[in-house]
Amino acid sequence: MSLLDVNQVSMHFGGIKAVTDFDLHLVPGELVGLIGPNGAGKTTVFNVITGVYQPTCGAVVLNSGDLSGKKPCRITQAGIARTFQNIRLFGSLSVLDNVKIAYHFHATHGVLASVLHGSKHFAGEEIITKKALELLDIFGLTPRKEEKARNLPYGEQRRLEIARALAARPQLLLLDEPAAGMNTNESRDLVRLIDWIHHEFGLTILLIEHHMDVVMSICRRIVVLDYGRIIAQGTPDEIRANPKVIEAYLGEEVSS
Repeated sequence: MSLLDVNQVSMHFGGIKAVTDFDLHLVPGELVGLIGPNGAGKTTVFNVITGVYQPTCGAVVLNSGDLSGKKPCRITQAGIARTFQNIRLFGSLSVLDNVKIAYHFHATHGVLASVLHGSKHFAGEEIITKKALELLDIFGLTPRKEEKARNLPYGEQRRLEIARALAARPQLLLLDEPAAGMNTNESRDLVRLIDWIHHEFGLTILLIEHHMDVVMSICRRIVVLDYGRIIAQGTPDEIRANPKVIEAYLGEEVSS
């Protein structure tokens, strides 16, 4: 049974066809890469899945439930979390508060308890703080917990964004270029972290990445977009040898 079904999705902006007839089916526990040249439509696919864009046509289904018309916050509550190509932390808030905010999606105490500062509020906040600190410890960010997120080094901001996404307790995690701006050593550390998260949290992960060493080392299946259309999908070895993929990346025709 599929966890996520993206069925014949197209996304047009006026006369621009960003994505056309896109199909993707993820089963629980998969780690799939979505690659393609700049402007291929990869982030547009993420934006459709997470409700930032309503597709021109097609449907996105999670656990057999149609996500059409749902706001991004409702889709997060349904079980999809993401990171962004350009980091979008709450820069003026502390590292700890960035993670706690995501945990509040599943808070057991209601708004009234929070307003009245009742016992349920304090008990709920204590649980959330404990869980947030556990995540920060996993990501090596505990010593930075009181610092403002904007003051973290770039690599740590990336890790914090992933930690915040995990705090939403997703079934499906979308990672949009998590290795962007990282050096070789940082990319290797990220590969180990993503692989560990995948197994430890039992997550399904869809990954956009331009660092091919990252994609090829952790993804078991890869989908390739070019000009908004899927041109290939398969194992890393199949993708490496696919003439259409080589042509898309090199910009020249390759004889098969």
